[in-house]
Amino acid sequence: MSISHLIATYGYWAVLALVAAESVGIPMPGETALIIAAAYAGHTHHLSPWVIFAVALAGAIAGDNIGYWIGHKGGYRLARKYGPKVRLDERKLKIARYLFDTHGPKVVFFGRFIFVLRIYAAFLAGTSRMRWHRFLAANATGAIAWAGAYTLAAYLAGDALQQTSVTIGWALLGAAAAATLATALLLRRHTGTLADRAETAYPGPLK
Repeated sequence: MSISHLIATYGYWAVLALVAAESVGIPMPGETALIIAAAYAGHTHHLSPWVIFAVALAGAIAGDNIGYWIGHKGGYRLARKYGPKVRLDERKLKIARYLFDTHGPKVVFFGRFIFVLRIYAAFLAGTSRMRWHRFLAANATGAIAWAGAYTLAAYLAGDALQQTSVTIGWALLGAAAAATLATALLLRRHTGTLADRAETAYPGPLK
């Protein structure tokens, strides 16, 4: 079943469920669902852009806080147990801890707009013991900016977007891949420096 069909059949509930699932840490097309729903609203006026914005915002904040809670309660143990299978070792966990301690709000806010970070930022924030009130503030403002910008842009361009929904899907995939690659290259370039700083900040095994 395509996302367009889900939106046409279940409306706001589809947006809420997909955005929340993606935010918890499940690789689901939440952002794509938001864009297609807003475009559908602009083209047919069967859905309200205000309600789409509200449910996307609610799904993003609720999902991210669940992901944060999972990471905070057991994320480190899960990462130590299963991390090596996805090349997430102690060194990389220290780097994540360092980044969230020093730039946590920025990572959470801008991560909402980057595919991989949008899925895993909340879990990693909890695992890295980022303070919840800092996480919540950055998470809420990032979710408002993300949901508002994408809802407005897609709604205003409703006709053009609705007619090329397949093209949009590929374009979104390409944009997400490019953003992910750029982020990965940037981190890789500075991994050595970040690792040294993280080791200085947290000598020995993480607890």
